[in-house]
Order: sequence, then C-alpha cells, then structure tokens
Amino acid sequence: MDLTKLSTETRNQKSMELDTMSVAEILKLMNSEDQTVPLAIQKQLPQIENAVEIIIQQFKKGGRLIYLGAGTSGRLGVLDAAECVPTFGTDPTLVQGLIAGGQSAMTVAVEGAEDSLSLAQEDLKKLNLNENDAVVGLAASGRTPYVIGALKYAQTVQAATISIACNENAEISKFAEYPIEVVTGPEVLTGSTRLKAGTAQKLVLNMISTTSMIKLGKAYQNLMIDVKPTNDKLVERAKRIIMQATNCDYQTAADTLKSADQDVKVAIIMILTGSDKDKAVKNLKQNDGFVRKAMKED
Repeated sequence: MDLTKLSTETRNQKSMELDTMSVAEILKLMNSEDQTVPLAIQKQLPQIENAVEIIIQQFKKGGRLIYLGAGTSGRLGVLDAAECVPTFGTDPTLVQGLIAGGQSAMTVAVEGAEDSLSLAQEDLKKLNLNENDAVVGLAASGRTPYVIGALKYAQTVQAATISIACNENAEISKFAEYPIEVVTGPEVLTGSTRLKAGTAQKLVLNMISTTSMIKLGKAYQNLMIDVKPTNDKLVERAKRIIMQATNCDYQTAADTLKSADQDVKVAIIMILTGSDKDKAVKNLKQNDGFVRKAMKED
C-alpha cells in the first residue's frame, strides 16, 4: 500500500516545527489552514450539485440516502443521518449512516473492518438496498476497501452511487457515478484526516442533506417547518417558527399549533390562508408537503 501519493498523507511544510510552537501559534496555524477548506469545496460545487440532484430524484422515487464510510468518515455520515430526524422530521430510515465495524466503531476502532471489501455488501444487503436508493461512500484517502465494496455492490442493484474523497484521482471515484473530490491537502498533524479532510466532508454532507430536504418541501422561506416539537424547547421553537412565518403573536401561534395537532406546516397554512385544519392538511398533502404551493390552493 503506497500512501505517498495521497496529499492527505504528506507533510505540511507550515507545521514542520509543530512540537516547538506555542499554543497560540498552533491555534493560529490550524485556523489559517481551516480557512482553505471552503475554497477547496467551492471548486467541487458542480459535482456536489449533480450529487444532490440525483439524491432528490431518488427520494422522489421512494428511495433512501445511505452514507457509508470507516473511521472519521463513517462517523460523520452517521452524525449527518441522525441529525436529519430532529431537523427535518424525517423517518429514521430515510437517511441512514453505516460505519465499518458497526455501531461500536463510533467510539472504538474495529480492527480490520475498513479493509474488508465484502463487509459493506453484507451491511447493504441487510438494508435491502435497491435501485431507488442513493449510496454516498466517504473516504478521506479515497481508497478505503469498505467503501469500494459498498459502491461496487450498489452498482449491481443499480442504486445511485456518489463518492466523497479528499484526494485527486481517488480510487473510490472509479466506482461512483457522481464522484466528489475535495482536495484539502496536507494536515497540520500529518495524516490526521479528522482535521481539514473531516471538516470538508462535514461541510459537504451539510450541503447534501440540507439542500435535498429543502427541495422536498422541508423549509418555508428559511425556516425549519418540519421540526417535530417533542420536548419543551422544540415546542417553543415551533411557536417561534410559526410567528416568524406568519407575523402572528405568541398566543395565536400557540393556539394554532395546538389546533394543528402540533404540525408546524399545517399551523402556518391555517394562519396565512384562514383555512381550518382539515383544509390545510388536504392542501398540503395534494402539494407534496410544500407550504407555498399548498397556500395557492385557497
């Protein structure tokens, strides 16, 4: 295995004396290096756009989004998937994250798991992966066997395949219809891809899931209208969202949210159109959950 050609594994000339630097100097250097990440992502915006478009298409066919990776990359995928549930009110099965070695690998590395070409296939078979799904393989190095195995299997069932690597000409790109290569370069601490490479992957995942959900009707203006008020904090957030969307007062928001059976979208439509709950629910359903379209029905 030759890692010398991977930019993520090479030494950063700016940090050659890292162990002699003061705390302030280390922080300043890390901050400076981190600022290069968004610029690296910017170069890949067309590729990210293509990936998001196919994910939206798969969602509309009833498919799911499956993130998959090892180590930091796998953990980031699991994190993004988990956060879709409270942020967008999705079913936990709609966006899922798989990590080489299973759930225990979230906190403790599972030896050899990422080197298996067949393990990912077994994981995806358990999910009954099909042609309506989209698989996003994550690997900072761009060569993780677990991810390659996943993408190869996904191709056999004709699922959409996307890869995110942090090196040019990444091996995983060869097995993805929609490859994304965000080249973040040498890390401040050599080979520690939880740093810039991890940040890049997190930002790209933010873009993928958030944009996809917006295009599924999960936002009105710039508000999280599918948030589920499952605790006191979220109930208050739901009321505030309704107030911001409709310019109503607190009591109106609270009363309407209750009348709408705690559904923020329905409450917004009720207030803005003057319709009752049943009419708001019907319009929303007829317009695939898009608030703006539902309001035009009245």
